[in-house]
Amino acid sequence: MANNLSIPEDYHDFLRELKGRILQAKVRAILSVNRELVLLYWQIGRDILNRQQQQGWGTKVIDNLATDLRTAFPEMKGFSPRNLKYMRSFAEAYPDEQFVQQVVAQIPWGHNLRILDAVKDPVEREWYIRQTIEQGWSRNVLVHQIETGLYRRQGKADTNFSRTLPNPQSELAQQLFKDPYNFDFISLSQESQERELEKALIDRIRDFLLELGVGFAFVGSQYHLEVEGEDFYIDLLFYHLHLRCFVVIDLKVEAFKPEFSGKMSFYVSAVDDLLKHRDDMPTIGIILCKNKKQKIVEYALRDLNKPIGVSTYQLREALPEQLQGSLPTVEQLEAELEAVEIEIEEE
Repeated sequence: MANNLSIPEDYHDFLRELKGRILQAKVRAILSVNRELVLLYWQIGRDILNRQQQQGWGTKVIDNLATDLRTAFPEMKGFSPRNLKYMRSFAEAYPDEQFVQQVVAQIPWGHNLRILDAVKDPVEREWYIRQTIEQGWSRNVLVHQIETGLYRRQGKADTNFSRTLPNPQSELAQQLFKDPYNFDFISLSQESQERELEKALIDRIRDFLLELGVGFAFVGSQYHLEVEGEDFYIDLLFYHLHLRCFVVIDLKVEAFKPEFSGKMSFYVSAVDDLLKHRDDMPTIGIILCKNKKQKIVEYALRDLNKPIGVSTYQLREALPEQLQGSLPTVEQLEAELEAVEIEIEEE
């Protein structure tokens, strides 16, 4: 064992720096291999597609090709008839090789297959690809975002951000907030109160943060503020790392009412004065309601000088007691899905 007295003072800093560079190099190597693999699959798919269109190749030729490729490269997975057909569909969906090289090949093949299967609109497909790159979504997160229709919900909250926030923060903030939010990971009765909804969200904070999106850091629930000797409590308080600001969330288990915006304006002003650092951007308030009427929201926000948005949320309805025991549990479904994933990967 080396004598610690002989180690230079900056040794540990140097070691930490080297470890970081090695890890970065490993990540770059993995990404490079992935890009080459996706591009290879695209080229194979393009050539199969061209021969099918020009020479009338049928499914039987693909089966033969799969057998011969697996014989020639037994150590490589991915040459099953099923995957070769995916390569053909992949090349058909993305005819521009430059786009494949610069964008599509930045995400793994498995991610691409999920998008190819579940999203048919080319514009929407590109949106999910770019979001996967920017947000670093895992395959499961990507599937969740597609299944909950994130493309159609993103940026749909009713807000006054264009008036109350400077550019480019106003545009970024608008795109970050959704309508509706999908809280299908919890179920509550129709008579539930705000505190029950709040508790359910906190109990599933990981799922809640996933639905909110990348960048939200949880600060607290029923966050206490004291103003001139009186106590006030914010339902949910977050800090957004990209917007560099606090985000106040007020939960309502009823339809939006105009007076909700006045209360939120008070909370936003209080957070700006009591919590906001001088380098932070203005605090944003989001009112989450069971439902809303657009014109009422518009009038309520029109003359406010604080950045406030209004969105709705969807809950998973509680099952009747007699059905609860007859349906598979989440754990059972996950086990089934994992089995299917393994089967697909091995083909």
